Amino acid sequence: MKILVVEDEVPLLESLSSFIRQEGHTCEISSGYLDASQKIDLYNYDLLILDVGLPDGNGLDLIPQLKSRCPETGVLILSAKSSMDDKVAGLDSGADDYLGKPFHLAELNARIRAIYRRRFFSGREKLEFGNIELRLSEKIALVNNEPIELTRKEFELLEFFLTNPNRVLSKESIAEHLWGDAIDSSDSFDFVYSHIKNIRKKICEKGGIDCIKTIYGLGYKYLVE
Repeated sequence: MKILVVEDEVPLLESLSSFIRQEGHTCEISSGYLDASQKIDLYNYDLLILDVGLPDGNGLDLIPQLKSRCPETGVLILSAKSSMDDKVAGLDSGADDYLGKPFHLAELNARIRAIYRRRFFSGREKLEFGNIELRLSEKIALVNNEPIELTRKEFELLEFFLTNPNRVLSKESIAEHLWGDAIDSSDSFDFVYSHIKNIRKKICEKGGIDCIKTIYGLGYKYLVE
């Protein structure tokens, strides 16, 4: 999952980003309203973790901007304010959930997983197409009910394909999803092909059907009948 964390308390921001990356997600950070606004305009995210009280603007104002461009992105609000009015304002603005400070990282992680399941899998823990099954919480991939050994990035890439069936995904969009805006410094996306080649090989070795099709000049598509 690709997550943007917007938080002006630097120690907390660093703690959150470190934890999120340890959990296997791609994490980008922003400590202010204007910087976050620019990132939202430039990049796509699966989840926005947002502090309301930013020094240069109201964090809630970022939600309509985000939803106008990427309505499927989930939003989790963080705030030291715990009044009912603040919670209602956040949820009315389009947020999925609200977490008051202070909080435990385990609770944050549970909220993240819950939002992602609701947004992309209708609450399901499994994702299945044909003879391929992904167990999302366990990060396990199976072909014909047999597990295959995927690296973390290979699992994330296969999950990205399965959540976007029959849709052409460019190399650029794949790279950005897996590595975030750090990919801007790269002058080649050949590593995307290498990951796809490895996934195809591992699926076929277990007798699975390779549904990842190359769309020349455009990118790749996961074909689902």
